[in-house]
Amino acid sequence: MRIVSRPTPPTTGPATGDPGLIGRVAPLLQGLRDRVSVVYIRNRTSVEAHFGAGPDAVYEIGSITKTMTALLFAQAVADGELTPGARLGSLLDLGGSAAADVTLEELASHRSGLPRIADRPRDLIASGFAVLRHRNPYTADLATLLTQARAAKLTDRGSFSYSNLGAALLGEALAAHAGTSYPALLERALLQRLGMTRTFVPVSAAELAPDAPTGWSANGQREQAWTLNAYSPAGGVRSTPTDMARYAQALLDRRTPGLSALEPRWDAGSGSRVGYAWFTLRAGNVDVTWHNGGTGGFSSMLALDREHGAAVVILANTAVAVDDIAIRILVDAT
Repeated sequence: MRIVSRPTPPTTGPATGDPGLIGRVAPLLQGLRDRVSVVYIRNRTSVEAHFGAGPDAVYEIGSITKTMTALLFAQAVADGELTPGARLGSLLDLGGSAAADVTLEELASHRSGLPRIADRPRDLIASGFAVLRHRNPYTADLATLLTQARAAKLTDRGSFSYSNLGAALLGEALAAHAGTSYPALLERALLQRLGMTRTFVPVSAAELAPDAPTGWSANGQREQAWTLNAYSPAGGVRSTPTDMARYAQALLDRRTPGLSALEPRWDAGSGSRVGYAWFTLRAGNVDVTWHNGGTGGFSSMLALDREHGAAVVILANTAVAVDDIAIRILVDAT
């Protein structure tokens, strides 16, 4: 009988950075392994704590990507290029499907009625099998994404229901309107403007270097890198602590396009409200504007206290939620 050994998950690496932040963060890292980076910003001053990593370590930021897609949409509306009520079918070939009638604003705010992921049996089976094998489940190209959208059934349209499928369609619709690809649109309209030179959107594994960072599942299994192809607008960005600190500071300084995306407009349940992708909740005495991210082997959180000019970014290459850590650091410092 052949015995296959499982890779031993590393422990969190040595700490570098600001001693005070290291002391606050270190006791909170239970379940995280290998690499973790934390950036705390207040009054335009930032401090960092890195565990087994550095300021230029690359992480999958997962669904924080949706906030970037939302900024692009909000700016297109502000520029008069699109209206919030524009129908998805006016930008993408969805025939007479139910998805064609969904508005871009409904997609941006998770109120489209679309399922979280494609719900055709073949898609659910393929996705579930990929996850069980610790492989990337998001391999659909644009043609496949559109086929999935045409087949999707809408449920409770107008009510909040988180949808990766909807976010992907929003980003691909914006790219189609701009006559380019989603990665090119994001690079031109946001990343270049903010100087985020180490942030990129690999749509396939072929675009990753052979030594591209990968991560770990919550139970210590090595995970394949996730490159999201046509689902990239929903979670395909890779970035670094330095670049994400630039992003957070630009949001606090109101220097990003599409800032209206952050304004809470609709109920999202559990005490949260949602704007265009961005969530807002009350924690202590702070209105926290936030979004998290999670892929097979990475977790992330970006939390803003816009009133007091503060932010926390946490990036980790373990699929263990870091939301509570970020909010605790943000609120306790107020």
